[in-house]
Amino acid sequence: MKTCRIGLFGIGLEAYWPQFKGLKMRLEGHLDQVARKLARPKLEIVNLGLIDSVSKAFEAGHRFRCEDVDLIFIHVTTYALSATVLPVVQRAKMPVVVLNLSPEPAMDYAQFNRLKNRTAMTGKWLENCGACAVPEIANVFKRARIPFHQITGMLHNDPVCWDEVNDWIDAARVASILFHNRLGLMGHYYGGMLDVASDLTQHCATFGGHMEIIEVDELAQLRREVKTRQVASRVKEFYEKFDVGADCVRSELERAARTSVALDRLVKEHDLGSLAYYYLGSGNGENKEAMSSIILGNSLLTARGIPVAGEYEVKNAQAMKIMDSFGVGGSFTEYYAMDFKDDVVLMGHDGPGHIGIAQGKTKVRPLGVYHGKVGRGLSVEMSVKHGPVTLLSVVQTAAGQLELLTAEAESVPGPILQIGNTNSRYRFSIGARKFVNEWNARSPAHHCAVGLGHIAGKIEKLGQLLGIETHRIC
Repeated sequence: MKTCRIGLFGIGLEAYWPQFKGLKMRLEGHLDQVARKLARPKLEIVNLGLIDSVSKAFEAGHRFRCEDVDLIFIHVTTYALSATVLPVVQRAKMPVVVLNLSPEPAMDYAQFNRLKNRTAMTGKWLENCGACAVPEIANVFKRARIPFHQITGMLHNDPVCWDEVNDWIDAARVASILFHNRLGLMGHYYGGMLDVASDLTQHCATFGGHMEIIEVDELAQLRREVKTRQVASRVKEFYEKFDVGADCVRSELERAARTSVALDRLVKEHDLGSLAYYYLGSGNGENKEAMSSIILGNSLLTARGIPVAGEYEVKNAQAMKIMDSFGVGGSFTEYYAMDFKDDVVLMGHDGPGHIGIAQGKTKVRPLGVYHGKVGRGLSVEMSVKHGPVTLLSVVQTAAGQLELLTAEAESVPGPILQIGNTNSRYRFSIGARKFVNEWNARSPAHHCAVGLGHIAGKIEKLGQLLGIETHRIC
């Protein structure tokens, strides 16, 4: 996976340096502080320093383009000409965030006015007047049809400001992951489930990445090559990772283990970062064996950062990958029922669940039938951890475009349906009735992804970086 690279440069006016002693050095010091605040593991900062002339601006644009940055932060240190900004962004052709950060909460007016040297006073003022250039930059970006974002705040002791910076970095990192992701497509759509159908070309155009078409026969072939010792080892892992019910017979665990080992190899050979699957099948016993024993293996993959969506729901595989890339999980879900007494919506799904975000240990239960699907076998039952959660749906519109739909909620304790599927109770700030009406009004497919924490703000920023509409219900 490509390392996410963040570009950074400050802007100033070359004419100031000989006029105001020490000004350039102080502004460079502020820029260095911004660079230190941006630094974090698995992130590369490309800091081009203070750009104060048109010639340096052109050089910086070429450098950012060569460095393949994913997002650019512009630190407006003082007044600067827009001509020293536009060439950088034009050439780099990457999303840009303008940082309008004051070096201190307010100037000490009394101390400032006691300075006897008016030149020194002006130099001190210029150190604090970065806001002056921001309207000029915004005007030129708008006229040049360059999308931009801005953050206004303080260089120090401003958590609101720096939380927003962090959100932009997280969004840029997720956009980079999506662009390089290989999404496996195994099987075919669930017949008649028209809302699930999606335009694969539009997905590549919107998110980037690659769609790898995989035959179910390949998984069946890989199952034949799994060794007995591998099966035994995977059964042992099942007991470590899951709460395996006493009614789960050894032969079913071994069948699921064989498929799980084969899935791992399939993912490795195709370098997959996510997977969507469904297969009805007819007359091929090996394929049926593979697809009816796939749930535990897919749950392990999902917990490892390779989210797996059933029913060939490509849109939801993307939503799950987004949530997982933000580090909050991303489990497959849909409406189960409404509880008007407790004002909650019950949501879950059959098939794999994200065991990493479960409330307690995920249970394994045998099912005599997979409702609406072929076969029988082992399934997982879990609830999402109690506390704040976020729902995300990737929506394909009537115009063929992709959008993001999100809502924040609370996963709350209470009775669930113990049917061998994932199942949680979600309470929304606007109430269950209004949430359902407003969510449905945006016309998503009936699936969505759920992750831990409230991250709708990050999802909105991701939508802005991708250039797509994002709708937040609550």
